[in-house]
Amino acid sequence: MRIWDIDPGYLNRQSLLGEHRELHGMVNIIVEGKRGYANHPETLRWASYGWALARRHARLSAEMALRGYSDRTPVSLAEPEGVWPEAFIDPPAEQFAILAAKYAEKPGGRIPFPANTQELWAQHKYSVMARDYDACKRLGRRLAPLRGREAFEATALELVRWLRTPPTPEGLRNTLEHMWGYVNDCSEVPGSLFTKMPPAGQLAAIREAARSGEARYLLHATALGELGAWC
Repeated sequence: MRIWDIDPGYLNRQSLLGEHRELHGMVNIIVEGKRGYANHPETLRWASYGWALARRHARLSAEMALRGYSDRTPVSLAEPEGVWPEAFIDPPAEQFAILAAKYAEKPGGRIPFPANTQELWAQHKYSVMARDYDACKRLGRRLAPLRGREAFEATALELVRWLRTPPTPEGLRNTLEHMWGYVNDCSEVPGSLFTKMPPAGQLAAIREAARSGEARYLLHATALGELGAWC
């Protein structure tokens, strides 16, 4: 049983669907008091964080939808709102290494594993922007001088924590407009219509245009999947 902390975009098909299945098993253990894996370290880590577990499920569902899967099994745990487990079975940076070894002879996920800190930041940039535009600029400036995997572990942890917070309405709208700038030329949706769409419709239009292959940068962005959990 494993609930990952890094973005579901890094999971391959088998791991993505597997985590979704195991998360529902964990919910059954927590809600119905089933004993099967009640003492498993992962169950113990999430047992008191129902809202956070539901948010992780929403992110899995959003990534599944991006890859063409339908999820009709909502998770409605709601307490304690806004609180996530502080403990990790493995720290986020180590989770990349574990999955990279696991996928050595297998297809990977939608997002390639970052080779360095700059790639890690590029993949998460729009997700942070949706939470706090000014913080995104500050973080970008702080990370810009880094070379190779300098501060990779600390940055991976910081980004996981950023993605656990809800986007602001203004930040979400601003970020979607930035993302739209990469794909508007290859979209059939007129810009005048895009600006009038709700965020969910805007994200759908961006996803459809990104699939054309003209915006690989966006295809490797966490925001393309995880923002669907908040729209």
